[in-house]
Amino acid sequence: MLFTKWRCTMRLLIIAPEQLSVPPSVGGSVEHSIYSIAKNISSEHKVTILSKRRANLPYKSSLGNVTIIRVQGSTRDSYLRNALKKVAHRHYDMIQIDNRPRFVKRVRKVFPTTPIAVFLHSVTFISPPMTSLKQAANDLGYADLIIGNSSSLKKTILKRFPNLRNKVHYVHLGVNLKEYRPPTLQVRIHARRKHKVSGRFAILFAGRLIPRKGIPVLMKAVKTVQKSVPSVKLLVAGGTGKRAYKAYLQRLGQTLNIPVSFKGYVSRSEMPRFYWSGDCFVCPSQGLEAFGLVNVEAMASGLPCIASKNGGIAEIIKHDQNGLLVDDFSNPKQFAKQIIRVAHNSKIAKRLAKQAREDVLARFSWKNTANKLIKIYSSKKEDKGVISNANNVREQVDQDEITTEKP
Repeated sequence: MLFTKWRCTMRLLIIAPEQLSVPPSVGGSVEHSIYSIAKNISSEHKVTILSKRRANLPYKSSLGNVTIIRVQGSTRDSYLRNALKKVAHRHYDMIQIDNRPRFVKRVRKVFPTTPIAVFLHSVTFISPPMTSLKQAANDLGYADLIIGNSSSLKKTILKRFPNLRNKVHYVHLGVNLKEYRPPTLQVRIHARRKHKVSGRFAILFAGRLIPRKGIPVLMKAVKTVQKSVPSVKLLVAGGTGKRAYKAYLQRLGQTLNIPVSFKGYVSRSEMPRFYWSGDCFVCPSQGLEAFGLVNVEAMASGLPCIASKNGGIAEIIKHDQNGLLVDDFSNPKQFAKQIIRVAHNSKIAKRLAKQAREDVLARFSWKNTANKLIKIYSSKKEDKGVISNANNVREQVDQDEITTEKP
């Protein structure tokens, strides 16, 4: 399968997951990434996105060189079947499948000679309970390229499937630098009034309310911080699919007797104002964090960030240079120590925030993401062992297969 250096317009097909529409109306970090990358690629290339249909969006829409085709599908299989029917007669130079390795084999049948890349945003869909290692190896074996969103994710993939080493690359995600920027004084005052933190030291968290995000660790840290920073208040932005877990967090806040406000889901358009209300941002992730885009958003918005030294986060934050990393990230006291340091020393806070913004400008724009992705797509040469290599990868995990229920 031939990858050439496209001197003319490349035709790229991106297949989004079956759960949400592109662009997403609620949540959808993967879908948001797809849309942002597509818009930046489209300055030089033509992009078609296959996405889930949503009632308030048209079947087809176009913005410059980006065309979005939305299809019905109550299940993963029906979505992919209906999506492929829409484009089976067309020619593409490259196909990108986001976060759904299981799609690759079926897409390959429809486009047998077109290069296919799988863009992974996490390990979820190559891990139990979503799939077995044997099935993941089979799925990934049919792809020409595997793109992770961090070096950490790339290393995890290679550790599990070393036979894929010639296919695996990584590209960091980005942010909209015009939307996520440091606020003016008046804008900041307004944002702090809106979120009721005027006169407070506001600690921010943004992300899904799920156990691996580590919110209880942060809440316990706030209890310790409260002793030396009485004005502290925690703002938590993010929704959850499980009411019981949010109720648990609310009870924990009452038990700890800390000032905490659960903002619920905050729309993407409102997120910059959320960041503008804070004095520092904390990301206490406990499970493997493939990248941690919220850190980049907060850094771009002019906040000092404190985060777990976990997965791809350490590729974004450099300790005591553009933020603070916590090695013992299951220990609330270690987070409290760094929060207190920022709260008590405005010079440190300003220095970290200034360098963070500069680093984001240099490394984490969506344009930079798009350029690196196109460079990988256009420079990869012919890979002749795609199907046969799948067999090698399958053999590699035969001894380590974990039996799981198929999704």
